[in-house]
Amino acid sequence: MLPTTRGKDHADPPGGPRALLDLLDRGAPAEEFARPAARAREAGATAAELAALGEATEVALRVHRTLGAHRRREAELTALFDTASDLAALRDPDAVLRAIVRRAKLLLGTDVTYLSLNDESAGDTYMRVTDGSVAAAFQQLRLGMGEGLGGLVAQTARPYVTGDYQQDPRFHHTDAIDGAVLQEGLRAILGVPLRLGARVIGVLYAADRAAREFATEEIVLLSSLADHAAIAIDGARLLEETRAALVDLNAANETIRAHSSAMRRAEQAHDQLTDLVLRGGDAGDVADGIAALLDGGALIHDADGVELARTATDPLAPPAQAVAASRASGRAVPQDGTWVCAVLAGPELLGSIALTGRAELAESDRRLFERASVVTALLLLLRRSVAETEDRVRGELLGDLLSTTGDPSGFAGRARRLGISLEGPLAVFVAHSESVPRRRLLAAAHRTARAHSGLAGAHHDDVVLVTPARSPGAAVHPLAAELGQAVGAPVTVGAAGPVTGPGGLPAAHAEALRCLSALRALGHTGRGAALTDLGFVGLLIGEQADLGGYVRATLGPLIDYDAERGTDLVRTLEAYFGKDRSLTKAKTALHVHVNTVVQRLERVARLLGDDWNTPARTLEIQLALRLHRLTPPG
Repeated sequence: MLPTTRGKDHADPPGGPRALLDLLDRGAPAEEFARPAARAREAGATAAELAALGEATEVALRVHRTLGAHRRREAELTALFDTASDLAALRDPDAVLRAIVRRAKLLLGTDVTYLSLNDESAGDTYMRVTDGSVAAAFQQLRLGMGEGLGGLVAQTARPYVTGDYQQDPRFHHTDAIDGAVLQEGLRAILGVPLRLGARVIGVLYAADRAAREFATEEIVLLSSLADHAAIAIDGARLLEETRAALVDLNAANETIRAHSSAMRRAEQAHDQLTDLVLRGGDAGDVADGIAALLDGGALIHDADGVELARTATDPLAPPAQAVAASRASGRAVPQDGTWVCAVLAGPELLGSIALTGRAELAESDRRLFERASVVTALLLLLRRSVAETEDRVRGELLGDLLSTTGDPSGFAGRARRLGISLEGPLAVFVAHSESVPRRRLLAAAHRTARAHSGLAGAHHDDVVLVTPARSPGAAVHPLAAELGQAVGAPVTVGAAGPVTGPGGLPAAHAEALRCLSALRALGHTGRGAALTDLGFVGLLIGEQADLGGYVRATLGPLIDYDAERGTDLVRTLEAYFGKDRSLTKAKTALHVHVNTVVQRLERVARLLGDDWNTPARTLEIQLALRLHRLTPPG
């Protein structure tokens, strides 16, 4: 080992360890560390001294390299710190991306740096920013996950480096990627992932146009920059989203302020209509409220299209197409100058409301109209609930009356609680329709029965009504028309009665049912009739033939005319039919002039109708004439 001290008369030889320390102290280049040994050799140092100096030189070089690495690392850290500070100060996402690739180019000193971002919807990564690039194809490149060096980095979240990309078989080469890299003239490429936690958002690259190897320190440096860059990118993105959210929020606040008055008005209107319904208001009250609130005409229909209420407008059938569109969209829809809104309870259609006289509706008024449909739904549900309860009670009473079950002594009390009297004359009607469901016909029958202080219900397979009526034959015709209009299809109705008290109702029901069967068998669909309206058919199917009633129904006008004026119209008809409709034979039998016979028959036509001489009517009239001779006057 080289002695550190020598004789009093000898100083440290030229080129000794002290010279190496001086070189380290001033940071001399590595090539200057060989000079102390050279000077010592020239000064005649011994072999041992030269050997010791050589070892000291090697140690000094190692120290020099370590110091150099520390200085480089310090410079890199300073650069990264400056980069992080610069990126943190940027707010524009595009400015952040450009700063990242520019700083990467300065730190690594490569020809080109660039950055790609992952597109999660497309499943690839695309070139976003470049620095030093000259090829348009390269700047627009997209790499599928796992394709090329960048696609592999994006897929695996690991850095990849190559000294000569075109010749490197580790990567999945594609024509598009290889062609773009070739146009750019790149050979050595380093790519590191941009990571946010476990998620890769893109890739940061450094590349040279000459083949080279990237040192570990360079990979670490670019990876560190990528970590800072990912945070800066995410921060800029969040800031941009926050700005956009603030813009949207401001717009929303402005919209809220602009519509707050309208919303308050809608809420007040909704509360007003709801309170109206809960206080017992009916459909007419709600229609009045809608018309007043929206300054137009209002109509309310049920699910079958039956008008329930109308205010300040003419009758209007609910447009089926508009109701269907409103039901599907949940919004009020316009059609031919009328606004229509379906009234719904969940998916069930309860009816519809229509607003006339308002071709255009502002959004606030449209919302108010739609709120009115919600209130109308409440009204119809309450109305249906009450009606269903009442109809069920009425139907149960009707079933007991017709089947003679239950306590007969309690029938009258049950009827009185429903506002119905069983003491007066009652008629029984049995209704049938070929083209509508029985449920729909029954609902119409319930409405009609309530309007006439009667009962309705389903008895076996029949829809039956019992209402006060002195003449079922006169009441059945308008009843059939009313039910037909309510259901929108022909309704056939058989009638019987009147009966006094509940005891006669079962037999009357059976007679009305036979009458209905006869009407259907005769093809009289959509008509109403009692047995007396069916002529001799009524006599045949009636359990107790009312011969006098049949005679009166058929010949009553002639009998009364003869009684009042002393004429012989009835006897003239008997002679006319008895002589095979011969005017000459009839005048001989009557001992009158033939013109008298003609005049009397003309009077018969005026009293009985022009069809009196048709085959169907003559059969009934001749039967009535025979029965008239057999029936004692009364």
